[in-house]
Amino acid sequence: MVVLDEHGTVLAKRRFAEGVAGVAALHELLAELAGEPTEVVVGIETDRGLWVASLVAAGYEVYAVNPLAVARYWERHVVSGAKSDPADAQVLADLVRTDRHHHRPVAGDSELAQATKVLARAHQRAIWDRQRQLNRLRSILREFFPAALEAFGTDLAHPDALGVLERAPTPALAAKLSVSAIGAALRRGGRQRNVESRAQAIQKLLRAPRLDAPAAVAAAYGAQVRSLVAVAAEMTRQIAALEAELGRSFESHPDAEIVRSLPGGVLKAHPEAESHAHHEGYQHARTPE
Repeated sequence: MVVLDEHGTVLAKRRFAEGVAGVAALHELLAELAGEPTEVVVGIETDRGLWVASLVAAGYEVYAVNPLAVARYWERHVVSGAKSDPADAQVLADLVRTDRHHHRPVAGDSELAQATKVLARAHQRAIWDRQRQLNRLRSILREFFPAALEAFGTDLAHPDALGVLERAPTPALAAKLSVSAIGAALRRGGRQRNVESRAQAIQKLLRAPRLDAPAAVAAAYGAQVRSLVAVAAEMTRQIAALEAELGRSFESHPDAEIVRSLPGGVLKAHPEAESHAHHEGYQHARTPE
């Protein structure tokens, strides 16, 4: 897939895994690029299948573009004759960016696929809601606990990050953690490999020299961190439960095998949406083969 903004600037390129994992990754990316699902426009070379049903159910505006129309657009607008998946993705992105008024939105899918509608919408909303919580957490950590961001990077939803921050939500508490205590937190989160080496690396980063906020201020920030971590951890558990249900629904559909071979789509943040994100974008998401 290729993500563009409304001016045609490439924001990201990514290939999604098949099934529910791919849908989850898609929602996570769009949660970073758009404020609401209604800001996202999707172009895809098919009007059927569970991916299409999931996208429609999530509240994205979906356009099914005939492959012949995509080929004609390529001939008119692309100078290079070198075709590839990323190039095809960008052509589809430009098509829905400039010419979607010539195409009809997908109203929905077959009755068989509609069984995924409620689960797909709940799954997408849960991921977006969790991302908002993690954005707040990242902002707070940047204010008073940047070592945590160095230790865990941008993936604050990872069990490693949630487990350690639950145990030590302030720099002072984190600096007191032993390797064994960090390792125990990692194991509780589900880590099974490289526990000792990972715990040592985390401890080193958490004990690096730092500038501390006043104790009362750090405690107030720590209370916020503890609260946000607890919410994010529970949301992660609920997302996993929804994914399991959605996966069962997906696999029970008679078109599940066919859907994995279908072409991908283009998603973009709708420039006319009532609420604009800081970064508007649209994306071509190729269905895994």
